Amino acid sequence: MKLNLKFLSIALVIGTLTSCVIDDDVVVGDITGPNLASFTQSSKVLSGIANGEEYQDNIVLEVKGPTVEEMNGDVEVMVSVDPASTAVEGTHFRLDSQTITLKEEDNYIGKLPITLLTEGIVAPLDESPILILNVESATGENVINNGKPLKINLNYLCNSKLGGDYNVTVRYVAGYLGIDQTINFVDTFTETGTGEYRSGRVGHWTPDALGGEPGFTFYDICNNITIPEQNLVDLYSNLVKGVAGESSVNPETGVITMKYNICAGGNCRDYTVTYTPIN
Repeated sequence: MKLNLKFLSIALVIGTLTSCVIDDDVVVGDITGPNLASFTQSSKVLSGIANGEEYQDNIVLEVKGPTVEEMNGDVEVMVSVDPASTAVEGTHFRLDSQTITLKEEDNYIGKLPITLLTEGIVAPLDESPILILNVESATGENVINNGKPLKINLNYLCNSKLGGDYNVTVRYVAGYLGIDQTINFVDTFTETGTGEYRSGRVGHWTPDALGGEPGFTFYDICNNITIPEQNLVDLYSNLVKGVAGESSVNPETGVITMKYNICAGGNCRDYTVTYTPIN
C-alpha cells in the first residue's frame, strides 16, 4: 500500500506542477486582452440506440476573460461544422441553429441544441462518426472566438443492459514495481446514460483508498466496450484509458472483459479484468 500511496502522491505533485500554466482568463500585470467565446468542453459523446428515434442534447458555450464582469450587452456567437468531420449533417446529426445569443443576464452562458439522428442507421458501425464544431465568430463588446474546436463522438448503440453486480477477476501488472498479481472482488455497474456506465471500482484499489468519484466511466457500443481517457476517480492526474479493441461483452454469457491502463509520469499499471454477472 505504501508503494500505491507513493505512486498517487507523485502523480498529485506532477499534476500540481503542470497546472501552473497561463489560462485564457488570466490577467498578467496591466495586460487585458479580449474576452473569449468558446465551448465549455473540448470533447463530448452523444449516444443513442439505432432504432429510428432522435436524441436531443445541448452544446454549452460561454464567454470567459479578464473583463467579462465589466461587459455590457449580449454576445452573438456563430458555430460552424469543420470539414474534417466524418459525421454528416442530416444523416447523423441536426443543428436547428448555428447561432446562439449569450445573454448578459445569464452570465454569458448558453445552450445550443443538437440532435442525434438514427433513422436508417444500422448499428454497430465500423467507426463512430465524429462531428467537429468551431466557434466561427463572436460579436459583442471586447469579445472574440477562441479558436478551440469541440469534438463530438456520435455513438450508435444496440440495446444495452449491463447494469448490475459482477464477480470480478483482475490481473494487475506494474512492471516497474515488479508486480504481477491476481485480485478478486465484487463490483457493481450503474447505468448513467444511454449505453453509458460507471463501475464501482477502478484498478486494484478499494473506493475508500482513493476517494473521489469511485470507479470509471465506460460505454457499451453493441457489445464493444470503450473506456475513454479520464482522470483517476475524477480527482488525480493519473490517466485511465482503455486499450483499443481489447474490451467487449460476450452476448451469450454476459461476461465482460476489459483491458485498460492507469498511467502517470511515464509509468503505467496494466489491468486485464473479467466481469462475470451475478444472477
